[in-house]
Order: sequence, then C-alpha cells, then structure tokens
Amino acid sequence: MEKKKLWGGRFEGQLDADAAGINSSISFDYQLYRQDIAGSIAHAAMLGKQGIIDQADADQIVGGLKAVLSDIESGKAEFTADNEDIHMNVETLLIAKIGEAGKKLHTGRSRNDQVALDTRMWLKDAIDEITINLKELMGTLVELAEDNLSTIMPSYTHMQKAQPTTLAHYLMAYFEMFKRDYLRYADCKKRADVMPLGSGALAATTYDLDREYVAELLGFAEITDNSMDAVSDRDYVLEFLFASSVCQMHLSRFSEEIILWSTGEFNMVKLSDAFSTGSSIMPQKKNADIAELVRGKSGRVYGNLVGLLTTMKGLPLAYNKDMQEDKEPLFDTAYTIKTCLHVFAKMLKNITFNKDVMADAAGKGFTNATDLADYLVKKGLPFRSAHEVAGNVVLYSEKNKLAISDIELYTLKEFSDLFSEDVYDAISLETCVEKRKVYGGPAKASVAAHIKKAKALLGSI
Repeated sequence: MEKKKLWGGRFEGQLDADAAGINSSISFDYQLYRQDIAGSIAHAAMLGKQGIIDQADADQIVGGLKAVLSDIESGKAEFTADNEDIHMNVETLLIAKIGEAGKKLHTGRSRNDQVALDTRMWLKDAIDEITINLKELMGTLVELAEDNLSTIMPSYTHMQKAQPTTLAHYLMAYFEMFKRDYLRYADCKKRADVMPLGSGALAATTYDLDREYVAELLGFAEITDNSMDAVSDRDYVLEFLFASSVCQMHLSRFSEEIILWSTGEFNMVKLSDAFSTGSSIMPQKKNADIAELVRGKSGRVYGNLVGLLTTMKGLPLAYNKDMQEDKEPLFDTAYTIKTCLHVFAKMLKNITFNKDVMADAAGKGFTNATDLADYLVKKGLPFRSAHEVAGNVVLYSEKNKLAISDIELYTLKEFSDLFSEDVYDAISLETCVEKRKVYGGPAKASVAAHIKKAKALLGSI
C-alpha cells in the first residue's frame, strides 16, 4: 500500500499507480538536490532569525539538512518515486533523521517557489560551467589564429570561391560568434539571478519572511517583485535554451566547415585519429564523426527550445504542473552544450591544417578578380566599368584554362590599356590579403589587432 503523501491530508483515496508514475519527477529532478538543500538551509536559517520557528529547531533543521546532503553524496540515502520529487524526498529524509522539527521546514514556502528557486540556482551554476568551456574554445581559436596569420586560403560565398583570406581571419570569424554566445549566456544569467523564494504558491505568505536575507545567503543579486510571476516564470529557462540553440548552431556551422575541409575533394585539414572513426565495411574510411555528431545535436537542442515554448504558450497564471516539463530539456541542453563545446575545442587543438593545399586552393577560382577590378579603379576607371573589364578577363581565363596571373600583359591590354606590368604584383594572393588593411579585414596587421583585442577580452572574463 502506498504511504500517505506529505500533501495527503484532504485525500481519502490513493493516487492511481499509472497517474503516480507520470506525476513523479524524481527520475530527473534529483539533479537539483544540492540546490534544494542549500535553499532549504537558507530558508530554515531565516525562519529562525525571524522567530517564525524556534532557533533551536532551525539549528536542528540546518544540521539535519547537512547530514542528508552527506548521506546523498555518499550513497546512503535513497530517493523514491512515492515522494514524487526532489523537494519531498529531501523533506522526508530530513524528518526521518531529526523527527518533528523537520516538519517545520516548509513553513512559509510552497513547492512552487521552491522549485523556481532550485531551477534558478542550478541554471546559474550550469551557465558558469558552460562559459568556462566557451572560454576554452575561444582561447583555442585565438591560439590557432595567432599561428596562422600568414596562412592564405580561399573564402566563399554561395559555396563558391570568393576572395583570398587567411586562416587566422577565418578562425577569428568563429571567435566572434562564440564571443556573442558568451555574452548572451552572461546576460541570461542576470535574469536567472533573481530570488523567488517567499512567493509561496502564488500569493506570498502571512509570515514575516526576510527575503533579502535569504537572497544574500544564497548569493542572489535581487529578489522577485511579483509572487505570481515568480512561480510561473520560466523565461530564464527559455532564454537559456535560446542562447544554447544559437551557440549549438555556431558549433554546427563550424562542424560543417571541418567536415567539408577534411574530404578528399577539399583536403584542407587532417583530423586526428583521436577524433575520427572508421567504417565497419570500408577499410579506407576515416570519418569526421565527432564533428558530425556535434552538427547533429543542434536538432536536439532546437527541439528542447521549441518543446518548452510550446508547453508554456497556453498556460494561465500562476503555476501549472505542465511546468514540470521544463527540467528535462534544461538538463539535456546544458549537458549537450557543455559536452559539445569541450570536445570541439579538443578536436581543434589536434587538427592539422594543410597549408599548401589551402594556398593552392586560394589561387584557383579567380579569387583575385575583385583586386583586378580595384587595380583598374585606382588607375582612374569607374568601378562599374572596371567590374565589367575584370569579368571579361575571367571569361577569357576560363575559356583558355588560365589563371589571371598567367595571362600575358599584351593580352590584358586588349581588355584595357590601363594595364601595366605592376598588375601582377597587385593581384598576387599576398597583395590581395595584405592590401585589405581596413580593421576587421584579413591583412596581418588587422587580424593581429583583432587577436590582441580578443586576448584582452579573454583576460577580463
């Protein structure tokens, strides 16, 4: 026979076994046990300070909660589905350990504000861990960029070769993406850093709670201003899921680059054996499976965001049990993004860039055609006219299977008499890159300045 619930005073019958199964959340919200106990310790300390319960009882509760935490972490405590969730499991363990005093812990609070508190605390910790992994990846990109300031490679638009750039410039583009992710997470944490305990079920409480004291004990920046919003708000979870979806999208884009570059057709990178797998049937295969898995997990993270948005979209104020559905996508997304960031950084640290192949690829596809047009502009030809001349030169090159730099000067002069011997230097790959000195461009000095700024940022966060 199922034992009586802590909330079962008004009930005569037992909860149906299948209903109990879907109602229970301990199978996943057990992960909140540290936050739940920390919040309960702060709540008990405040109850004693305010004289709401005897100080002796408050002290006994705090000691009992610390003992429960020790039992959980040493494997001595057992959670049960009968107790539904982490909150009631902890309270049941506390009462079993210290007796009647433990029954006073829940004075002045509800599971509604309790779960909001625990989730916010857990999320703040998760963001701290994720930003550490982000900083690791950003640092790896800076190191690789610094080593490849002169490594010329092609850049692309529409998946077609566009203009020559450097590997450093390319890598620092991804640094910017992950920098924005870092800042998004930091901003998201500000919204999570608001203490809801004291909101009760939805209408606060008649007890003289000191919410600011609890916030101080738990390290929150501020307290919530409206009790109904406090227990029904999951915006901070949704914001985290959105930030994670954008970050995972950036990882997916970068993974796609690595996957393409590692193919025989591109051959611009060689992946370490430690981050590749083989085929069960084709002996020659070396697959970029780790990059593919990171790319694939973007769908999982997106699904978590859309799932919770859909869950929340029709909920009236205040708390509804639907909100129990926030935990699994939150936990899953945090684990997924932390894992992907860490393994991706390790993969990059062990990658080999085929620099000669990159430079050779940049020399094909007429990536210096824009510079040919710019050469004519600097000789006095209007850009649109110069663009047409350069296009005609490219067409001639294609038909004759020549690079632009291989065309004889007398032939170039047939397209424009403004061409002279200095054109060959003007359209060399090195010149194409180094002349783009505008800040943000691929010239060595510009990228070096970007790296310096990036290092300063990494040193400050």
